[in-house]
Amino acid sequence: MPDGAATPTPTEIIHVDSRTAACDGGNGPLGHPRVFLHIEGESVMCPYCSRLYVLNAGAGHASGH
Repeated sequence: MPDGAATPTPTEIIHVDSRTAACDGGNGPLGHPRVFLHIEGESVMCPYCSRLYVLNAGAGHASGH
């Protein structure tokens, strides 16, 4: 994001227990293509619909693929 650019406001905040979240925008056919988002820190925002996925405390420490 360029300097001075505004951070988008989340449309919805979803708490998850996994570092990988799947987002399709909801609303069935009115959503967007399903994307898999990886949470590296504490949260990640969907680039399509601005849903914010927040990792629950103590979650995401399991090893996986």
